[in-house]
Amino acid sequence: QVQLVESGGGSVQPGGSLRLSCAVSESIFSFNAIAWYRAALVNARVREWVAEMTSGGSTDEADPVKGRFTISRNNAKNTVYLPMNDLRPQDTPPYCCTAATIDHTTWGQGTQVTVSS
Repeated sequence: QVQLVESGGGSVQPGGSLRLSCAVSESIFSFNAIAWYRAALVNARVREWVAEMTSGGSTDEADPVKGRFTISRNNAKNTVYLPMNDLRPQDTPPYCCTAATIDHTTWGQGTQVTVSS
């Protein structure tokens, strides 16, 4: 069973930067897409899509983070990254990554990001 391990979370002041990592236990090309989600501010039980990268290399980011977060990957390390710049207090919710095939999505345990002054 595939395992996803997130890292890179921490505490920063507004305007700061962090880079999240999602290490996948098998080839990232085994999956249709690797994505990042975060808990929604209005309901922590709801997960808000942040960014994704397909196996073919296409990327997309959600409007609230577009221009500040840019998903990328290292194929040799089977790792997907989420560099986050110009962080804002609303970027605080926990982040987790997913690996999706046609019929199944695996979730990581998540990593905490705290943005406060």
